[in-house]
Amino acid sequence: MRPLATNADRQAAHRSDSAAGGKAEGRRAKRVTASGGGAPRALRNAGLRRLSITAVATTIAVLIGGSSSVLACPICFGAEETSMIDGAKLGIIVLLVITFAVQGGFVGFFLYLRKRAKRNAELELDTEWSKLQRASR
Repeated sequence: MRPLATNADRQAAHRSDSAAGGKAEGRRAKRVTASGGGAPRALRNAGLRRLSITAVATTIAVLIGGSSSVLACPICFGAEETSMIDGAKLGIIVLLVITFAVQGGFVGFFLYLRKRAKRNAELELDTEWSKLQRASR
């Protein structure tokens, strides 16, 4: 395994490449892209290792504690039609109505602005046209 280059080593190599007329630039660019954009391999492997450990730990936690009774709340899991479920459904409907009302207000406001802009453009065109007709007489 080759030792990791320090920032000073990279700057010195760049200076020597520039002094040599950029002949080594192509080799350096190939080396950087082949190694994954210049990131040290040890750091990339550490990130992958950490990600795989997290994935394995999450999978184990779900398999151990993820029985069907744990994944659902006691109100919804196997419950019959109760007032709690009816209240939750009504709450969802109210939130959807409020959301659509606010979005409808925005749409209505922008349609109003569009209509107003068209009316102002027509008025400006009419006034300009009448000025041109008066000037031609």
